Amino acid sequence: MRFLFIILFFLLAGCEQQQPVVPAEGDAAKAAHGDTFIEASIGEPTNLLPVLSSDSASSDINSLVYNGLIRYDKNLQLEGELAESWEISEDNLSFTFHLRKDVTWHDGAPFTSADVLFTYQMYIDPDVPTSYAEDFLQVAKAEALDPYTFRVTYEEPYAPALGSWAISIHPKHLLEGKEITKSPLSRSPIGTGPYKFAKWDAGEKVELLSNPDYFEGQPYIHRVVYRVIPDTSTQFLELQSGGLDLMGLTPIQYKTQTDTPASIRNFNKYRYLSFSYTYLGFNLTKPLFQDKRVRQAISHAINKQELIDGVLLGLGHVATGPYKPDTWVYNADVKRYAYKPELSRTLLAEAGWIDSDGDGVLDKDGEKFAFTIVTNQGNDLRSKTAEIIQRRLKEVGITIEIRVVEWATFLKEFIFTGNFDATILGWSGGPAPDQYNIWHSSKTAPRELNFVKFSNKEVDELLESGRRTFDQNERKRIYDRFQEILAEEQPYTFLYVGKSLPAVAKRFRGIEPSPAGITHNFIKWYVPASEQKYNR
Repeated sequence: MRFLFIILFFLLAGCEQQQPVVPAEGDAAKAAHGDTFIEASIGEPTNLLPVLSSDSASSDINSLVYNGLIRYDKNLQLEGELAESWEISEDNLSFTFHLRKDVTWHDGAPFTSADVLFTYQMYIDPDVPTSYAEDFLQVAKAEALDPYTFRVTYEEPYAPALGSWAISIHPKHLLEGKEITKSPLSRSPIGTGPYKFAKWDAGEKVELLSNPDYFEGQPYIHRVVYRVIPDTSTQFLELQSGGLDLMGLTPIQYKTQTDTPASIRNFNKYRYLSFSYTYLGFNLTKPLFQDKRVRQAISHAINKQELIDGVLLGLGHVATGPYKPDTWVYNADVKRYAYKPELSRTLLAEAGWIDSDGDGVLDKDGEKFAFTIVTNQGNDLRSKTAEIIQRRLKEVGITIEIRVVEWATFLKEFIFTGNFDATILGWSGGPAPDQYNIWHSSKTAPRELNFVKFSNKEVDELLESGRRTFDQNERKRIYDRFQEILAEEQPYTFLYVGKSLPAVAKRFRGIEPSPAGITHNFIKWYVPASEQKYNR
């Protein structure tokens, strides 16, 4: 799943297209407007105002409705989007953005620097419940110098500063003076992006229509539909029957179930190492998990390679921390947790957990070692991972219950409220190494991202230093130490980094695999007129 809470990218490194598209001679001349692109979402969007949304279903839609000042290009380099250029002062404290003059909001109002200033003010407003304020609280001064020039100044050098302005810009003329949480734009957004909101059928689908006035040119694909299908098996049936045009396949679907002549004829498959990882996260407010020996013991009781082989069918790598293995920031030398059940039992005994009554379950002070893992419905990989972990932990005397919950309920009643023992989830991110919002001890409030309540003074200092350091060698040293501490403390058992395995209907042309993924140029995808499936 293109998962949870932070600005998400459909990213890859070393993308492999499994059935290469070979365009017919003159195919480029067949580019035509029209047709519909249909994708599935495992859950209902929560909010279509980016400042308030923190789930993947909302983020996927918002990425087509809104723009930021800058974005990552196909090679993961920052380029202008609403900003056509910018300058950075020699002391790295001031950023001056020169905005495009040919941009309008979907209702026809002109986009100006006033919208950027309003967006900044909204993100730092304590009455706006956003997960993304931290980047903007670093700003000392923000100014709309003229309608098309915006300057922001920081008190101290802030390494993530430029990338933070990829955040979606919001319309001042529709939101100023209004209570953001009650805005109708939460369900009918108005942005500057390549697609306009059309309708939202609750529990069923969200539809977008191409923006004929988009500043980079009207997208070729006329309509985009996100269907709410909370089960990957049902999604796959829809893909096979033609009801979906794109789906992230499970490993078994990728390896065996799409090798049929019909699948090969109708779909192109891609494979690449994801920028996401899956983890078992512990609620550190629970007394059961407050001794790091217990967390380390659980990690040693889990056979990660078994998960990769049995759940991912070999399509993944062991995770050792929050960064994927082929990035510059990855630390290959951190403490690792090989499958060692005897060491697990030893650590648990040191922490006071023994089987005093011979029933096969560890106990301490009259309490059995038992807890519940909660995960989201619609992701079979997580459910299967939980089942394998359940069996392995039983072998060392730990009793696990598994609870699988519908996506919106899962977030609202468990994750956002901290009402869980442990959870199996995943984080998806981009090339920037900053992990402040997930791991800093100040980010533990309801709906913030450090929902396991991890607190470590040295980690806080490292994350703060990493944000103030521009030299990559020094940043590498900082983030190496950060990973070492996470590996020692084990607030998560980092499980695996999987392969992303999207399948796309073959009628879509213009797909350009690159280090930034397959959707970086979505507005250039098209279907030749003779192959279009839908009239509009």
